[in-house]
Amino acid sequence: MFLTDASIATTPLIPCHKKELKSYIKQQSSTVKRWIKQADFEAKKGSFCLIPNKKGEIDHVLFGIDNETEYRWALSTLAEKLPLGHYRLEADWSKEQQQQAAIGWGLACYQFERYKQSDRIAPSLLVEKKSKRIKAFVAAVKLVRDLVNTPAADMMPQDLATVAKALANQFDAKFKQIKGDNLLRKNYPCLHAVGRASSHEPRLIRLKWGNPSDPKVSLVGKGICFDTGGLNLKPSQFMRFMKKDMGGAAHVLGLAQLIMTLNLPIYLEVFVSAADNAVSSDSFRPGDVLTTRSGKTVEIDNTDAEGRLVLCDALTKAGEANPDLIIDFATLTGAARVAVGTEIPAFFTNNDALTAEINQASFQSNEVVWQLPMHKPYRSYLDSDIADLLNSSPQGYGGAITAALYLNEFVSKNTKWAHFDMMAWNNRDRPGRPKGGEAMGLLAVFQLLENRYAH
Repeated sequence: MFLTDASIATTPLIPCHKKELKSYIKQQSSTVKRWIKQADFEAKKGSFCLIPNKKGEIDHVLFGIDNETEYRWALSTLAEKLPLGHYRLEADWSKEQQQQAAIGWGLACYQFERYKQSDRIAPSLLVEKKSKRIKAFVAAVKLVRDLVNTPAADMMPQDLATVAKALANQFDAKFKQIKGDNLLRKNYPCLHAVGRASSHEPRLIRLKWGNPSDPKVSLVGKGICFDTGGLNLKPSQFMRFMKKDMGGAAHVLGLAQLIMTLNLPIYLEVFVSAADNAVSSDSFRPGDVLTTRSGKTVEIDNTDAEGRLVLCDALTKAGEANPDLIIDFATLTGAARVAVGTEIPAFFTNNDALTAEINQASFQSNEVVWQLPMHKPYRSYLDSDIADLLNSSPQGYGGAITAALYLNEFVSKNTKWAHFDMMAWNNRDRPGRPKGGEAMGLLAVFQLLENRYAH
């Protein structure tokens, strides 16, 4: 995937804009001119042409770019389609642009091979500078993809705990989990209620890493390893890909790996609320009233609004340590997908300054995230006649907003908090972004943390 030994022979990758192509062709031999013409290369974005030398070997590769080229994905088509070999980028791009292109190359080499091996061997790209950083970003996204792509049969709460424990061992972090009926004894009643119907015990998974004197950041991830919808059973077409409903957990574990690899100066605490929302005689029911860790009571309007239930106990726990910042990731609502589509994470915050920081980080990282309003008047949609609030609005409007307002009930006004509601899944193939599990918002959030804490 990546080559760091500059002494190894490499083939140049040369970007070419359509307006530059004529000038390039004029400087070439008649053989190369004919080759480009026969290849019908017009320097369109995503296209490329292999230019041979006199021996018939590849001398260099021309690839098309345009004014809207995203540098992160500029080399992704090449990584997917070039012959096996070693390559290097020759371009007057900035260091940041080259770094982003290298990340996209690495992500384009991704293959999920747990159950089906591929014969393809990816070509390698020379990266001499900041290779650790580039590899760290690629590894973090690959971890998210691998976890989300793994079927529920092999990615239940205990499997998420195994991944978290392995990270803890690798980075000398502290690992802890509370599972099964111990969740009741330790006061995580909503997490227990959602997961109690499954033979796979629900659990709260925790990691701690870093220097306690550094600013404390808490990451909270929704880890619903499979979501049937509970007694409010999902239709089959909506249940098909619910192995991805632990995408929030995958994101916080991938982000934690990135933070620890690059040694960001924070005191990190990670909470994964892991459960299997199954159906049995012990399933929680519509109309039940649960008492949350915070003491607030919640009437269950819909058992398919379970993600906010497992998150609310973890958010309460995270807030008890008064962190400088809490960020949660969750595949929470279809309403967010209706609002911004499947490829853009929606986010909410309780702090205007934090909103501005996230927008800046989104621009810097070239990863789009989009704010939706936490419109407080919609809180009335969650009013219950017999409890402090409902777990979802029966009328259905503004579903992403009401979900965020529900979570907001469990975060102190004095704690800066951001909530990311994302798909964690690519519905279509794009260069560097195959169908299947995907990290969404991870790069922007890491940029946010770097901006805030790396001095």
